Parts: sequence; C-alpha cells; structure tokens
Amino acid sequence: MTSTSHRLSSGSTVALGMVGMNVAIYGFTVAAARTMVPAELGALVALLGVLLMGNVVSLGIQAVTARRIAVAPQDSADVIGVVLRVTAAAALAVGAVVALASVALVPLLRLDSAWPVVLAGATLVPLTVMGAQAGIAQGSERWRTLTGIYLANGFGRLLCGTIAVLVVPSATSAMVGIAVGAWAPVLVGMPLLRGHLRPAQGVSRRPLVRETVLGSHALLAYFVLSSLDALVARNRFEAHEAGLYAAGLILSKAALFAPQFVSVVLFPDLARDETRRARAQAVLAVAGLGAVAVAATALLPRLALVLVGGAQYEEIAGRLWLFALAGSCLAVVHLLVFDALARHAHGVVVLVWIAAALVVAVAYGFDVHLTGLVTTVATVSAALALVVWFVPGRTTAPR
Repeated sequence: MTSTSHRLSSGSTVALGMVGMNVAIYGFTVAAARTMVPAELGALVALLGVLLMGNVVSLGIQAVTARRIAVAPQDSADVIGVVLRVTAAAALAVGAVVALASVALVPLLRLDSAWPVVLAGATLVPLTVMGAQAGIAQGSERWRTLTGIYLANGFGRLLCGTIAVLVVPSATSAMVGIAVGAWAPVLVGMPLLRGHLRPAQGVSRRPLVRETVLGSHALLAYFVLSSLDALVARNRFEAHEAGLYAAGLILSKAALFAPQFVSVVLFPDLARDETRRARAQAVLAVAGLGAVAVAATALLPRLALVLVGGAQYEEIAGRLWLFALAGSCLAVVHLLVFDALARHAHGVVVLVWIAAALVVAVAYGFDVHLTGLVTTVATVSAALALVVWFVPGRTTAPR
C-alpha cells in the first residue's frame, strides 16, 4: 500500500508537470495560430515536426540513462559520468546535422530561407542536454526535479516563443523564440550534474552509445510516423489546406502528449517488471484517456475549434474528432515503444518503419486530402498498436 501510494503521488506530481508543459507548448501553438496566417502556421508546424524527429537523440539518451540507473542504482555515478560525455558529443552532432539538412529541407518544406532550419538545429543542442538531465531524474525517481525540468521546457517555449511571434508573426521569428526558450530546462536541471562534470575514469562509452543509438533509432521511427502527416500536408496540399491540417494537428498533438506522463512514471517499473502487469495497466490508462479525448471532441466540436485557432479554421470543425483519434492511437503506440525500450527489445523498430512507409504509400499513391490523410494516420496507428501488443518482440539483453 505504501508503494502504491508513493507511485500515485509521484504520478500526480509528474502528471501535473507534463500537463503544465504540454499546456504551455499548446498555448504557444495556439498563440502562433491566432497570430500567423495559415501559410506561415503550416511552415511552423512542419518545423516543429523536424524538432520532434531531431529530439529522438535526447529521448534516446533519457531512456537509456533512466533504464540503467533504475536497474542498477549502485552504479549511478559511473552511468552519469559516461552519459555526460556521450551527451556533449551528441548535442553538437545532432544540432550540426539538422542545420546542414537545410539544403534538403528548405525546398521540401517550401521555406523562403534556411534560417528556420538552422535555428531548429540550434534548438536541439540544449534539448539534447535536457534529455540527459531528465534521464538522471527519472531513473533515480527524483520526480520533483523532473517536473521542474518539464515545466521549464514548456514555459520557456511559451514565453519566448509567444514574444517572438508577437514581434514578428513568422516561422523564422517563432524559431528564434523557441531556440532561446530551450535553455530554460537546462538551467533548472543543472543541480543534477553537480559532482559529475568530471569525466568518468575507466568506464567504456561503447555499451551506452550502442544502446543510445538503438533507442534513438526506435524513437526516430516513431516520431517519423507521428510527424509524417505534417510534412506530407505541407508538401502535397495547397497552402490553405495545409494550414487547416496544421490547425487540426494542434488537437492531435494534445491528444498524443497529454497521457505521456504514464510512460514517464512507469518506465522504471517497465524496466524491472517481469510479469508485464505494468505494461497492461499503462496501456489501459493511455487508451482510456484517449477515448475521453475523442468523445469530448466529437460532442463539443465548437469548443475544440476554439482551442485550435478559432473561426478561421471553421472548415475542419466537424472533422476535429478524427485528429483526436489519430493522436490517441499514436499515444498508445508511444507507450508500447517505450515499453520495448525498457525491455531492450529493439525489434519493434521494424514494425514502426513499416507503418510509416504505409502512410507515405497511401498519401502519395492515392488522391487523399485532409480527411483521407488523418484517417490513414489513425487507422495505421491503431493497427500498429495491435500488432506490437500481440507481437512484443524478444528482449535482446538482460534487464
């Protein structure tokens, strides 16, 4: 009973932090939707998709760090020392790669300048450092510190990003604000690194690097799947329809991110659990929250329309429940991917890549428009969740 009470208390703390973070990020997106014209909003949402995919290295580092500290807390000092060395190199590398990718992304996303993509690369440097800090807090179950990191991440984007779009309502200006705000969680998480800034002596980085690469690969596949429709809409639809789709994605992302506190709090249990009971409880919780989101959107479409940007997006009011459904299905997939990482079962990545390829095949092989694309994402995500549930993959290393 004491353990259950502690878990509920911890879950409430992290849930409040993640809800606060997501509400703040959502608030920035709504502010951008109300300030920008649909064409600029479409560009910004596509760039946020690039950030999500680039952030997989940060999430991979977080998952590996949390897993290793959770299963072997006596070795946490050595783990943290190695993590910091790997993180420093990874942060600079991922930022540079995304910035250099502007050569391909500018024409793909139909941007007027390379600066928004360069700024996305700069944003990923502090976000990758944040991943290491969040992993230390998560693995050692320092939930208050983790909550502070999440809140700083959300409100850093809300404050800096909103100020930026109010000054100049453009995608480039928004990315400047996001890049500045990304340093807020790093400052909050700095006490976690106290005493660990010296390089660890005699500890190999190779096992951690390998596990980070495998985990980041799985998360990359997931975030490609969850962000693909934003890029497809921007590339395939005309500017107005792409802007409408971007507004719908605000609701989709809300349904996706709202239940993620479940996987964060239960991740140490998923890593240690041999009975798989934690997995079933987590899936049930996330699916239940998703069902509530879809039902609420279907019953109150006008309220949902206010939340995604207002009257200028009236055309999609009756279809917003589809975006909530797609986001809820992706949330279940998100949990199952993190369960696979907790068990070191990286074979799930093949299934996620197949799902992403299927979305692309349908989007470009058929004359799909707004409704067809979001329906495709929802259907493919639901099917993927079922397959991953029944074919969980083999654990490739001892817990």
